[in-house]
Amino acid sequence: MLVKSKIKYIQSLGQKKFRDETGVFIAEGPKIVKELLNAGPALVQEVYALPEWITENQHLLKHTLTEEITGAELQKISQLKTPNKVLALAGQFTHEQMEVKGRLTLALCGIQDPGNLGTIIRIADWFGITQVVCSEDSADLYNPKVIQSTMGSIARVRVYYSNLADLIGDPAGVPVYATVLDGQDVSKIEKPGQGILLIGNESKGIPPELLQRASVRITIPKKGGAESLNAAVAAGIILSHLT
Repeated sequence: MLVKSKIKYIQSLGQKKFRDETGVFIAEGPKIVKELLNAGPALVQEVYALPEWITENQHLLKHTLTEEITGAELQKISQLKTPNKVLALAGQFTHEQMEVKGRLTLALCGIQDPGNLGTIIRIADWFGITQVVCSEDSADLYNPKVIQSTMGSIARVRVYYSNLADLIGDPAGVPVYATVLDGQDVSKIEKPGQGILLIGNESKGIPPELLQRASVRITIPKKGGAESLNAAVAAGIILSHLT
């Protein structure tokens, strides 16, 4: 049975302030929790789950503190409208220093919608992009909506936060591709062995100070009347051409 103090603690992790203080985030649902357990059981500190889920996944839980809870208890601690069998508390990731040479890096400027950020991380994973760097004004990686939208890709894609002007200031020999409305047709761009792909906020685009540092400006040719594309949709289309 979950005590009130534990319920309050888990609920508090829905807020960035408490996630930052504790270095812990919430992951929910069978797929995401399994991905985290498979990626590195040490990341997962505690699991709270319905009895049937625990029975089905005993092989993943040998070294993880696990507590059986009721559906009513899961409802109390869940950040979801419809809780899904299991909730885990996991430690925030620590990654080695970022290296942009020899790979394609996705750089996100001001992606503030948590669902968009999570979906872009999932798209990056689909196309084999293992490194994403976000501007400091982007959504918080550990926002429950971001975690949920990654559908487990958070376990495989390294996400950094940085001043993007510093990132693309002097990456010797690494081209910087900026997504704009009036750039070169991305379908006609040769696939790069390495590079930084800049994707901006869908309403504001890429800041001028970053755009002026781009090596190549690229676009998705427009055929209809829409003014812009959702940032995650644009990322998927562009990566399908560049990877």
